[in-house]
Amino acid sequence: MSNVIYARSYAKINLYLDVLRKRPDQFHDIETIFQSVSLCDELAVEPASGQISLACSNSQLDCGPTNLVLRAAIALRERTGCKLGAKMVLTKRIPLAAGLAGGSGNAAAALFALSELWNLKRTPEELAQIGLTLGSDVPYCLRGSTMAARSRGEIMWPLESPGDVWFVLVHPDLHVSTRDVYTSPLLRKNSGPRIDGLTQSFRTAIKRFGLRNFPAAMFNRMEEPVFAMHPQLLDIKRALLDAGCTAAIMSGSGPTMFGICASQTQARSISNKLAPLKTTVVTSVSHGVELSR
Repeated sequence: MSNVIYARSYAKINLYLDVLRKRPDQFHDIETIFQSVSLCDELAVEPASGQISLACSNSQLDCGPTNLVLRAAIALRERTGCKLGAKMVLTKRIPLAAGLAGGSGNAAAALFALSELWNLKRTPEELAQIGLTLGSDVPYCLRGSTMAARSRGEIMWPLESPGDVWFVLVHPDLHVSTRDVYTSPLLRKNSGPRIDGLTQSFRTAIKRFGLRNFPAAMFNRMEEPVFAMHPQLLDIKRALLDAGCTAAIMSGSGPTMFGICASQTQARSISNKLAPLKTTVVTSVSHGVELSR
């Protein structure tokens, strides 16, 4: 058996995203519906004597101490007392800083793969506790599939899978500052009452999602401030709808925009119509990380 372990980490999109309030710990409470999609990165890990190293196919990604893969490896060793090393090579396909949780997914891949490589026998719950110290999306990326979530996004419960759903992702060449979005006066946070921890609007969205009424269910509170900063993203949303998507919204704090399609054939047709915009056709998947040797 090969000593190399491969971990595919799948991108996430937010089918619904609301922002409620700023918490005492300076994070924000959110309500969201996560969905894993088939666009993925791949992390290869193999044994190394005591040292941890990382190389990446994308030269724009800093592979220094701030990289989430390295931080995940160091956090896992610190939590477990493990002294083993690893050589890691990351092949990037998910765009950087795109609202698709690419970095969080890479951290999740590192936690799963290194736990296996080092024979640590950590439970998913233990890995999620470590993951939350790295980023709010890491616990979800460890699980993947279709999940409703609240708090920072770490309190999750599964929703019924919508089945094979096809999406067109559009990748604009721009950077959106998440910090600027959260501090924008245009971000009108949902201050409505919560019953058993959930707002009525979120309960309604979950119900509509279960009925596959995507146009009525999909929502992103961050669109208003982000579109004010980057009006071309609103143009892309309109282009997705005009090209035939059933519904279209922004993922996370952007800049990725995506539209839902009736079939793979329609998704590829819409992707072609949107040229020269950079697009990816993806489908829903049922996991966040997938290991192989």
